[in-house]
Amino acid sequence: MTKYITESTEYLQKKGFDNPEVGIILGTGLGQLISEIEVIAEASYNHIPNFPTATVEFHKGKLIYGLLAGKKVVVMQGRFHVYEGYSLQDVTFPVRIMEKLGIQTLLVSNAAGAINLDFKKGEIMLIDDHINLQGSSPLAFKGVEELGERFTDMSAPYNHEINSKIEAIAIANNIKLHKGVYASVVGPQLETRAEYRMLKIIGADAVGMSTVPEVIVANHLNLKVAAVSVLTDECDPDNLKPVDIGEIIAMAGKAEPEMITLFKELIKTL
Repeated sequence: MTKYITESTEYLQKKGFDNPEVGIILGTGLGQLISEIEVIAEASYNHIPNFPTATVEFHKGKLIYGLLAGKKVVVMQGRFHVYEGYSLQDVTFPVRIMEKLGIQTLLVSNAAGAINLDFKKGEIMLIDDHINLQGSSPLAFKGVEELGERFTDMSAPYNHEINSKIEAIAIANNIKLHKGVYASVVGPQLETRAEYRMLKIIGADAVGMSTVPEVIVANHLNLKVAAVSVLTDECDPDNLKPVDIGEIIAMAGKAEPEMITLFKELIKTL
């Protein structure tokens, strides 16, 4: 993997990706942030050596480098998922590339379903902790110790200082921001009523199909991490209706401006 990381990094450096400070991963339906960036360079995933290719129609598939709130950022416009047939090492490979390019902080967004019924669709949840239900770990491969500590500490995977800043920004901008636990499942099928009840029992406030693998690897690389979920639907097992993916994407887009405000104002303080 070291060879692959070097090849990908060198390709991007030649394209003009020069020492970004912050990495950002944009989740399902969350692409408006790109319009806020002064783009300096970009690369399609299918042109970057060793990179996976996004197969989900609402994930664009570009790595973008530029200026946001006066800081150099590298942004994943579209992410990878286990449900696309990728390994956890594939899903998290871009995080290793962003770290090699120079980032010290990783900001992650996703679209998620609200398990906690006090949370409503269209609102945002700051991830305080997570539950990994993807069945494995992105660190479970031979030679991982060459890239970082095999037994990575996860007592505080989300940086307390950054989370406190995000909470203060939310208050200052009148943004309703919940804080809670995100459960990451494989998907791509949505959950059954019984599964939603189980998730509530084990302590999840929201559920999605991403984020946790990237956060594990970011901690493996000693990056500071923060993540937010845009809540796109309410997962009430007693009143469950068939899911409408189009409605979920629309809800993500509706709530995204508040997420953009949180990220932009945060980046100014980093």
